[in-house]
Amino acid sequence: MRLIQVAQQAHDLQRAAEFYSQLLGVQPAAVYDPPGLLFFDLDGVRLLLERGAPSSVLYLEVEDVRTSISVLQGRGVEVVARPQVIFHHGDATLGPAGTDEWMAFIRDSEGNTVGLVSRHPPAVVPDAAPD
Repeated sequence: MRLIQVAQQAHDLQRAAEFYSQLLGVQPAAVYDPPGLLFFDLDGVRLLLERGAPSSVLYLEVEDVRTSISVLQGRGVEVVARPQVIFHHGDATLGPAGTDEWMAFIRDSEGNTVGLVSRHPPAVVPDAAPD
């Protein structure tokens, strides 16, 4: 079994299309209006933005969440939560072993929360200076 589609609420399809096209770096795969459906293809998983869908939280993997947040904030996107390490992967159960999982949250054009996620080796903390 594999995930094939995720739905997210969108009140204004044109506004949502513009927002998600910029965020994802791809154009919509299909628009059906009426009835109010907008699709993006994310490596074989459909993202459906739909007028009648309930709001959900989408988590999107980005190369570096810190850079992505900086770029999005420069475009005027609302940042709900700044980038921070939320988990260290000691094993490979939920991500590459030995990496830190960074996460931040933004508000999309429709008022939904979107999580941005990236995984990186732990930051090297310099040794404290000798007394």
